[in-house]
Amino acid sequence: MKFLSGNKKEDLLSRLKKQDPAAQKIFYDQNVRKFLSVARSYISDLYQAEDCVIKAFCKMFKSVESFRSEGALEGWARRIVVNECLNFIKSHKTIFYLDEVNPSVLEEIYEEAVISDFNAQELLDQLPDPYRMVFNLYVIEEYSHQEIASALNISVEASKTQLFRAKEKMRKIYFKQQKKILKNELV
Repeated sequence: MKFLSGNKKEDLLSRLKKQDPAAQKIFYDQNVRKFLSVARSYISDLYQAEDCVIKAFCKMFKSVESFRSEGALEGWARRIVVNECLNFIKSHKTIFYLDEVNPSVLEEIYEEAVISDFNAQELLDQLPDPYRMVFNLYVIEEYSHQEIASALNISVEASKTQLFRAKEKMRKIYFKQQKKILKNELV
C-alpha cells in the first residue's frame, strides 16, 4: 500500500477531490471491509451487500467534492453506504410496517442471564428486513425515530414498534441458540 506524506487524511481527501485513481484505491482498500460489514447488517445476501458497497464507492468518488470536512470522511462515506442499502431494499422488496403496539409493552424491561459465544450477524440475518433496517438505523447508526420515519417513509410509531419487535425477535433467537448450546454441552 502506498503511504501518503504529510497530513495523510487531508492529503488523501485533496487527492480524492482531484479524482486521483491511486487515492481512490487507497481509500477503497482502507474501508471496503468496514463498509461491507455495514452493508451486511442491512442486507443478508452477501452478493447484494457487495453490490451496494460498490455503488456506494462510486457515489462517494463522484460526489467527494461535496464533502465539506465538517466531520470525518469515513462517517460521510458510511452514511452513503447506509443510504445505498436503504435504497436497494426499498427498490427490491415490498416491506410492510405495522404501526401499533401497546405502549405499556414497549416499556417492559427484560433482565435475562447472558451467555457469551454468539454471532451478532447471524442474529441480524434472521430478522425480517423491516426489523433489521429500523434496528440498525436506531442502534448502530444512532438515528432518532423521527429520522428513521423520514428515511423509510413510515410513522414514528411504526419505527418504535419495529425496533421493539426486532429486539424481541433477537432475544428469542438468541435464547433459542443458547438453549441449543447448553443442551449440546450437557450431552
